[in-house]
Amino acid sequence: MHKPSEPEKTERRDFLKTACCVALGGALAAVPTAAGVGMYLDPLLRGSSGGTAGLKVRVTTLDSLPADGTPRQFKVLASHVDAWTKSPDTAIGAVVMVRTSDAQKPVKAYNVACPHAGCFVEYVEKIPDFTPDTPGYFCPCHNSSFKLDGQIARAGSPAPRGLDELDCFVQNGNEVWVTYQNFQAGTAEKVPLGA
Repeated sequence: MHKPSEPEKTERRDFLKTACCVALGGALAAVPTAAGVGMYLDPLLRGSSGGTAGLKVRVTTLDSLPADGTPRQFKVLASHVDAWTKSPDTAIGAVVMVRTSDAQKPVKAYNVACPHAGCFVEYVEKIPDFTPDTPGYFCPCHNSSFKLDGQIARAGSPAPRGLDELDCFVQNGNEVWVTYQNFQAGTAEKVPLGA
């Protein structure tokens, strides 16, 4: 029977020591590596809360809306979380609001994104090239125009539908809240985005 020589024993011992050190080092390195990978992937696994589908947002107060029905535009501010970034009170869009005489629905709100290509419309005292002189909303990008009730003002308008009306409600006697939503541009149907 062959007895291992001293150099063979030493080589075997050295191999076993090295293998144990590599295994122990790998196990010790795996813990912080797994923790780091978990922190890195956490926002992606959690998803984003930055969507705007049906987001209820306090926009203004009744006192800030003229009683005569003159429209006012307001930014829609909300906290936005996207992967690793959290931005409090970020402008996520805008609405135009009109005070009405209807006790059941004292305020109407419209998304200011034009249904044609998504440019922001603006309130104008006189819709350009429209007779008689009529106030309404005008899109400077492609000349879409809308009446105060959000409907298309002119035949041949590039916009395929009127302005997108949003649900709004008054809470605590004076706070005006909107269920904010963006819609697909360029279609005749009102298709919510991010739903």
